[in-house]
Amino acid sequence: MENETREEILNSMIQELRRGTIVVSVLSRLGEPKYGYDLIHQLEEKGMSIDTSTLYPLLRRLEKQGLLSSEWITDEAKPRKYYRRTMLGDQIYRELCRQWSEMTKSMNDLLEG
Repeated sequence: MENETREEILNSMIQELRRGTIVVSVLSRLGEPKYGYDLIHQLEEKGMSIDTSTLYPLLRRLEKQGLLSSEWITDEAKPRKYYRRTMLGDQIYRELCRQWSEMTKSMNDLLEG
């Protein structure tokens, strides 16, 4: 029973850590237009798995915030909606990367000390 509680706590905390990285991970791949499945595949190749049930609501939210734009491409065999960072998305992404660098440096200092 104690191990189950430990595992549940650990899994919950890992999910919290991942939540903070998913937005930056998604924005990192959208400097060029990509459709959802391609984005999932690229993220998985880099070790960041993401469910479609998480990705598509996130893409819609980022688009609503003005960080992404989307466009339907219908001249392929299967119509696909492609997403790409906007100018605002590029600015926010760069700032998030800067913040990430500062936080990882601080965390490394804390963990090593």
